[in-house]
Amino acid sequence: MIYAALALFAVTYVLILVFGKYRPYIALASGLIFIITGMLPLNSVLYTIDFNVILMIAGTMGIVSLFIESKMPALLADLVMEKVPNVQWAAVAMALFAGIISAFVDNVATVLMVAPVALEICKKLKTNPVPFIIAIAVSSNLQGAATLVGDTTAIMLGSALDLSFTDFFIYKGRPGMFFAVELGAILSAIILMFLFRKEKAVIPKEKTRTRVTDYVPTVLLVGTIVSLIAASFIPNKPDITNGLICCALLLIGIIYNFIRKKTVSSFITPLKEIDFQTIGLLLGLFIMIGGISEQGVIDAAANLLAKMGGGDVFVLYTVIVWASVLISAFIDNIPYVATMIPVIEGLAGALNVDPTVLYFGLLSGATLGGNCTPIGASANITGIGILRKEGFTVKNSDFFKIGIPFTFAAIVPAYIYLWFMFR
Repeated sequence: MIYAALALFAVTYVLILVFGKYRPYIALASGLIFIITGMLPLNSVLYTIDFNVILMIAGTMGIVSLFIESKMPALLADLVMEKVPNVQWAAVAMALFAGIISAFVDNVATVLMVAPVALEICKKLKTNPVPFIIAIAVSSNLQGAATLVGDTTAIMLGSALDLSFTDFFIYKGRPGMFFAVELGAILSAIILMFLFRKEKAVIPKEKTRTRVTDYVPTVLLVGTIVSLIAASFIPNKPDITNGLICCALLLIGIIYNFIRKKTVSSFITPLKEIDFQTIGLLLGLFIMIGGISEQGVIDAAANLLAKMGGGDVFVLYTVIVWASVLISAFIDNIPYVATMIPVIEGLAGALNVDPTVLYFGLLSGATLGGNCTPIGASANITGIGILRKEGFTVKNSDFFKIGIPFTFAAIVPAYIYLWFMFR
């Protein structure tokens, strides 16, 4: 049934891209077909869903709603607007800020935390927030590969190679993966400057700053960041640790909000701000990817890459990097990377070569490939969900004109750097 699974997956993605307003329903319907037809056994469904991501989104969205209500994003927007000369610099500054956070915190959580500040800036400037939020999402995806704790794929690779946190900076006596990512970040920042080149409107200086009404939500949000960073260093922790942290802090926020306001709405309002359409889309995609994994589609793709590379290490490296970019634009990079790690190990053993450059090429390509499409990464889906709740429609063309040049600007320097450093 491998061809049936692949066909259903391909048709679903086309429909999702064409009918943007109905993405959650299309994804869930496709996931249901995978289950009903037996392409994904019923007893495997729960294992395909990344509950850690779902819980993180739910918990962080609730905390962010309290954060927004406290007026802190408006104050941060005022501070950013005081420091940058025009809209172009404001957009690039927010993307770079998201990237810094994302090197240490999950990409989805980063988008949820930074997006409210960007939205406030756009409201004050009366400018379209769509490119702002897209830039934040793709920048957070880029920096996820910079450190051991920045992204799930980095953690997986670190486990396979027994890498420490510092190994991402210096590995085998050479500058490591961190510097490959930062080279890409420099060029991609230049690309963002070019893409926002027409946004030259001067930012008016506010006479007074926004007054924050409550600092507890800010403490909770900062506590979320610190807790997620701390949790990343815990060995053999449960897979849903990050999600439980976010939900626990949301519960604290809701209890505090009730004590402060003593109204029923103080319980309900933060929960109402959770974007269940985004969660539904992710659920459907997780089930779909579980279905094609069950039917051997991802294994077949990995084996095909190995054959395309032949016996030449440079050709193999090139195929792994660019095929990973393409594949990760359409499927979740986690099962793909999990499948490719043992494949690369076997290839390196057969060729009797050091697999480092192949592993790092896999990580860079698979991490950045999600930036090519609006549904290629959970951070992209989350950012688009935030914009939808604000009443903005994100066209595929809106995403492509930022995501695709950003991806190539980030991956080309990393591709060249990694080969010459670890070949």
